[in-house]
Amino acid sequence: MTRRDPVRSDEVALLKELVAIPSLSREEDKATAWLVQRMSELGYPRAFVDAAGNTVGEMGSRDAVRTVVLLGHIDTVPGAIPVRIEDGENGPVLYGRGSVDAKGPLATFTAAVARLGHAWAREHDLRLVVVGAVEEESATSKGARFIRDRFDGVQEPFPDACIIGEPSSARRVTLGYKGRLLVELEAGQPMAHTAGPDAGVATVAVDFWQWIAAHAARFNADRAKAFDQLLPSLRDLRTGTDAGMTDRVHARAGIRLPLDFDVQGYARDLARWAAGRVGADLPQDFDCEIGDGSSETVVSLAGEQTSITLRFLGHEAAWRSDRNNGLVRSFLSAIRAQLPDARPGFVVKTGTSDMNVVGPAWQCPILAYGPGDSALDHTPNEHVQLSEYASAVAVLEAALRGLAASG
Repeated sequence: MTRRDPVRSDEVALLKELVAIPSLSREEDKATAWLVQRMSELGYPRAFVDAAGNTVGEMGSRDAVRTVVLLGHIDTVPGAIPVRIEDGENGPVLYGRGSVDAKGPLATFTAAVARLGHAWAREHDLRLVVVGAVEEESATSKGARFIRDRFDGVQEPFPDACIIGEPSSARRVTLGYKGRLLVELEAGQPMAHTAGPDAGVATVAVDFWQWIAAHAARFNADRAKAFDQLLPSLRDLRTGTDAGMTDRVHARAGIRLPLDFDVQGYARDLARWAAGRVGADLPQDFDCEIGDGSSETVVSLAGEQTSITLRFLGHEAAWRSDRNNGLVRSFLSAIRAQLPDARPGFVVKTGTSDMNVVGPAWQCPILAYGPGDSALDHTPNEHVQLSEYASAVAVLEAALRGLAASG
């Protein structure tokens, strides 16, 4: 990858200092306040923490003809990685939790928009809104939902374009993310001696997982691409006995969903399995109403010996955007100009992001962009090449200039 712009020390300091501030989901306050102060120092005329706790910085007139939202997230998963810069094979590397996912992209947004400046945005009648959203790493996506509802076409205009801050590498853009559904099982039955004939309450969780895995295998039988498949994972399984002498088991499964997946039918079928497992009856017209990630659906069933409660939560539908629009063309042109040796690429991800939250509501051109290797997300070795970070800032600046020029 050929880099046209030098690595700027002030932009490296922005990233390093942001990464150095711990900001677990629901514990982002120090980082959001720091970034607001930094945005003000960088010339953002409006920088504040909104009612959801998001950092928001804006360039351009409030009543500009066009609005572009650059939606990153400021929270991280747990994991204390010493923040440091070390020499790597391709130059300096910044280590730290969030350097890739996703403070690297958020710092890229902040720096690129600062380069353009308020006067430039006003001249081009463009409003640039940079958001460091909270709680993206939890199932709530509280920050993105608040921004989605703020720009609802009534209180504020729908954005004309949106850029999501997630690692794609400087030379690629991400056009889609799989959906997600979390399913929790809680089962209980009277305490029994392990030498007795009862197989134990833990077998309920085993059967639960086997149902999910078998369903996915059938669904995926003729689907070769991971983006088109149903991808389940078992995230938690534990047993215990409560004060009322009931043996209990808890299990949680995370399921990555393909486009146009019938999540209501899936939940209904799983509830029918649970009813059969405990020997309970469901109404013939039984149905599950699965909402978005801000809601939870609970199904409780009780048999003579065993009870099961299913909780469906964290649901987001899969989203894939169109590549034939001015936003994508501006990025492709910018990548070619700033990285002449790079071949611009498109990618779709098997994870889920805030694109899934805002894409269906806004229906505008949308993509995800940011420096870093997403394979390092959440790992103990999370790091980003500073040369790639500098390239991403230059690409984003050029892409926004191209988007403004396209009218």
